[in-house]
Amino acid sequence: MAEQQKTGKQITIQKIYLKDFSFESPNSPAIFTSGKWTPNTNLNLRSSHTRHDDDRSEVVLTITVEAKHEDKTLFLVELHQAGLFHISGYDEKEFGVIVGSFCPSILFPYARESIAAAISKGGFPEFILQPINFDSLYAQSQAPAEAEGGNGGNGGSH
Repeated sequence: MAEQQKTGKQITIQKIYLKDFSFESPNSPAIFTSGKWTPNTNLNLRSSHTRHDDDRSEVVLTITVEAKHEDKTLFLVELHQAGLFHISGYDEKEFGVIVGSFCPSILFPYARESIAAAISKGGFPEFILQPINFDSLYAQSQAPAEAEGGNGGNGGSH
């Protein structure tokens, strides 16, 4: 902590909020009376950030979950979980890791709870999103950019 004070590095959460949320069950109630179904679930995850001034950034974690049985959609959930973060004293590479990994990790539990509640309220069995390693996802997203930059480069684009 003493090092943080010396270098002026700081991260604080100013606000966590639900920016957009959608739940659809286009084939209900027929799907509940059609017998047993075995859903195939598809998860899509992405994050983005917008700088609002030098020290404040909005990070948005977008999660889409679609469950289908054969060709029929059981449910579709799309959620944009957002946070406003005060981030100061970090260089661009550190900033990239913070908004690409650290902040989405903070937002994920809020998103997971909202998605699980909506699916349950939609009449479906309990749905639990498994933990996600945002550090690994961020590293994977940076690998193509670093490969383009070649050895000794400063990395890719942000």
